[in-house]
Amino acid sequence: MNSPLKHPKLALAPASPQFIDQYQQTAPGRAPAAAVELAEGLNAASATVAPKYFYDTLGSQLFEAITRLDEYYPTRTEAGIFDAASGDFAATLAGAGIGQPCLIDLGAGSCAKATRLIPHLQPRQYVPIDISVDFLREAAEQVQSTFPALDIVGVGMDFSAGLALPPQVQRDNRVFFYPGSSLGNFSPVEAQAFLQRLADPAQGAARGLLLGIDLVKDKATLEAAYDDSLGVTAAFNKNVLRHVNTLLGSDFDVHQWRHMALFNEAESRIEMHLQALHNLTVRWPGGERRFRGGERIHTESSCKYTVASMSALLRRAGFKQVSYWTDPKDWFAVFWASA
Repeated sequence: MNSPLKHPKLALAPASPQFIDQYQQTAPGRAPAAAVELAEGLNAASATVAPKYFYDTLGSQLFEAITRLDEYYPTRTEAGIFDAASGDFAATLAGAGIGQPCLIDLGAGSCAKATRLIPHLQPRQYVPIDISVDFLREAAEQVQSTFPALDIVGVGMDFSAGLALPPQVQRDNRVFFYPGSSLGNFSPVEAQAFLQRLADPAQGAARGLLLGIDLVKDKATLEAAYDDSLGVTAAFNKNVLRHVNTLLGSDFDVHQWRHMALFNEAESRIEMHLQALHNLTVRWPGGERRFRGGERIHTESSCKYTVASMSALLRRAGFKQVSYWTDPKDWFAVFWASA
């Protein structure tokens, strides 16, 4: 007599994060808007490309490599503050009456920084946001595999152009998380306007901001962090031209440009540029720009603050209680500001 067939046990499918692509959903309007912005920047008296265009998939991967370089101190220094003060962060949120926050991670990238804090902050919902949609989608999957019970809503969006979050994002106890000193990519005036939007109650019951900021230090250390000996930052900077070619239809040749990084002491900011190696012309549909040898495209500013100047900026933007933690060298600071 044949044995009865046994039904195999059905494996439960692992949880998957929700993902809302507000960046590519608007592709019919987005691509022309990006092309207009890029063409305007290239046609300006001093040519510029906004740093948000660094982050296609390859650019995101190159930046992750940068964070592991010896010269690039910000990531490991900030991580050290997270490890030392994560319990303080949790106590500060609890003291502000914020239990199980909705943690909104601006410019989440690989989500590695939030992953350090999730066990301590115990968010009810985690919302990573980034312009590099495919890279973020994969990162959110990794976070979900690490924290299978966590409600994750990934959002692909350019939050520098507005922060209209989808309805799937909880409105209660929103805590914005903006690490890595990415706020420094804005000018101080732009940074204040951006922070004012975060502090605005119209953003949906925002309770506060956890913010990583690079502090002013010696010029040699700053410039080495943005011009490493292996040339990874140079590759990252040049890759923006490949991304511009994709978005604008231009014909940049990355081999005709060299990477530059310098500290502008008057403006308290690191600047990254791409410098033309010789006279050349770049063309795109409907336009062109002639560059002289030695002429530059400004691709990034990274403003550096003091504890006092950032505290004052947060208060001007409408945040109330401001506290901070620094590393032993006072190279980097993590701020908490309640809205």
